[in-house]
Amino acid sequence: MKLAHDIILAPVITEKSMTAARDLKKFTFKVAKDANKVEIAKAIETVFAGTKVKSVNTMHVRGQERRTGRFTGYTPSWKKAVVTLTEDSKGIEFFEGMM
Repeated sequence: MKLAHDIILAPVITEKSMTAARDLKKFTFKVAKDANKVEIAKAIETVFAGTKVKSVNTMHVRGQERRTGRFTGYTPSWKKAVVTLTEDSKGIEFFEGMM
């Protein structure tokens, strides 16, 4: 069994994700590649007390090709989860401090 902090790796801070967090209560996280939706929902409710998860959408983000001079390589691929909270749920303090 994985710990909650091993599943949730980092928040994703972009203009689009911050707008969704403010308006729709959708929060975006970088998660472990082998985590499923049920594990992600339980980890969010464990780490952030007072939150209730309505749904979880996941997607794999492919690594992009990067060049340094004549040498090419790829950035690492990762998994992203968009977590929607219920209307009566408490918000996530980290995102509220950034808005």
